Amino acid sequence: MLERFLPRQEFDSYEDFKKNYKVNVPEHFNFGFDIVDAWAKEDSNKKALVWCDDHGEERIFTFEDIRKKSNQAANFFKACGVKKGTVVMLILRRRWEYWVAAVALHKIGATLIPGTLQLTKNDLIYRANAAKISMMVCVNDDFVIEQVEGAREEAPSIKHLALAGGKRDGWMNFDEEISKYSEDFVRPTGDEANNNDDIMLVYFTSGTTSHPKMVQHTFTHPLGHIVTAKYWQRVQENKLHMSVSDSGWAKFGWGKIYGQWCCGAVIFAYDMEKFVPLNLLEKLERYKVTTFCAPPTMFRFMLQEDVTKFDLSSIKRCCNAGEPLNPEIFRKWYELTGVRMTEGFGQSESTVLLANFEWFEPKPGSTGKPSPLYDIRLMNADGEECEDGEEGTICVFGIDKEIPVGLFHGYFHNEEQTKAALGGKYYDTGDVAWRDSEGYYWFVGRNDDVIKCSGYRIGPFEVESALVEHPAVVECAITGAPDPIRGQVVKATVVLAKGYTPSDELKKELQNHVKHTTAPYKYPRIIEFVDELPKTIGGKIKRAQIRHQDEGNHIK
Repeated sequence: MLERFLPRQEFDSYEDFKKNYKVNVPEHFNFGFDIVDAWAKEDSNKKALVWCDDHGEERIFTFEDIRKKSNQAANFFKACGVKKGTVVMLILRRRWEYWVAAVALHKIGATLIPGTLQLTKNDLIYRANAAKISMMVCVNDDFVIEQVEGAREEAPSIKHLALAGGKRDGWMNFDEEISKYSEDFVRPTGDEANNNDDIMLVYFTSGTTSHPKMVQHTFTHPLGHIVTAKYWQRVQENKLHMSVSDSGWAKFGWGKIYGQWCCGAVIFAYDMEKFVPLNLLEKLERYKVTTFCAPPTMFRFMLQEDVTKFDLSSIKRCCNAGEPLNPEIFRKWYELTGVRMTEGFGQSESTVLLANFEWFEPKPGSTGKPSPLYDIRLMNADGEECEDGEEGTICVFGIDKEIPVGLFHGYFHNEEQTKAALGGKYYDTGDVAWRDSEGYYWFVGRNDDVIKCSGYRIGPFEVESALVEHPAVVECAITGAPDPIRGQVVKATVVLAKGYTPSDELKKELQNHVKHTTAPYKYPRIIEFVDELPKTIGGKIKRAQIRHQDEGNHIK
């Protein structure tokens, strides 16, 4: 399969990979026809998806199953008026219907918007009106149903609602409806066929001080994820790959559909209603997952359990993204499993930008080296390229000549935002890092997350890494809290490990620990103990939310 898109698949070194990796993009590329249906044609028994949930249900799908069901769904969608360019939102958690519906929408040439279960009525009103959403397919969840029904009166573009996994008044039953339609769907031609620069996928990015932006990806985007899956996650054909992500997050596209199916891997989907570390460990053991990707937060909580009770010998590759990987977590997981975790970095706007690839040893705490798809450079505040050791924002160059395969093509329905982001010679990610003398990149934080205290610039990640080395700390968030003298001081919001209780003595112990682990000026002058940290659906810590709360409370 991959030989259709990659002139070369094997490389002798990272330098060879970086210089010579190329993607051949065919005209009118369509993931549904050119990947899913192509695998089904090649081998009708080839497994595509192994799905299970918390209630003992299990479903196994071949590519032929996905081909047939997506064709039925495509016919259903067309009967609802969905056509090329129509916008449809899916809020389906990790239900198996997501893969069927997504492939169907791709085949039609429609525009897919994934949504999370956390979206409220106002969130949905904004999204529906901003993107002109025509139809929604949702999971049978009381909160989701209530929000969607509450939003519909103020979202006139929504014409149809369908429900997966249950029945509700006023909703079509997705599973029953698609079964009424033919398993054949003819690939569109002429004006109905998608072009490579048509918009296939839109992600709403998290908004903190303004409405979220609508990141748009074209139909070629899945081919950019071959690097993500084959060369970073190192998925294996016919072997199970698991990425722990909800379908409403861009990480789902990174780890649970596009690159993995391009490579012929089997996606393992555990539709958990709530993250319970013991349940996840049991699923990894039971299903013999080969490659595994999760946010560092989940690794931290799994390491609070007795990992040695589980046979995880099937796992050959562990990856993490979404948050930087603390070196202590790297070391603990390696000691218990013998598998070195490999970090990757990217955004909703991209495929993997930086990663630890097979030709060099990962350094604990480093996010690796640039993907061959992107010309990545660090730029300082003066608009100059950074020297080794100098902090700068991660930028993708060459967009004035050609947007690389995998990178976003602007913001949906917003030419002004698109021009601001992509109208120059490079795309500025807004993420700060530095590069060492061996070419490894080290993540510092978002521009907004970097703390400016008494003239010092302090990245949250290095302080967090120091804190989690202490046995009392499961996870923490480092933010800048307002201070009348210093401008900002370092604040640590800490979740304690089992057996530890909050106290002033423990605060002093943690402060001293940081002073001895990293530069003393970086220690947290404020420590707050909490039961849990605010996070996005994808597991990223919401540092901005903590900052805004502190600013409102004028914390001292």
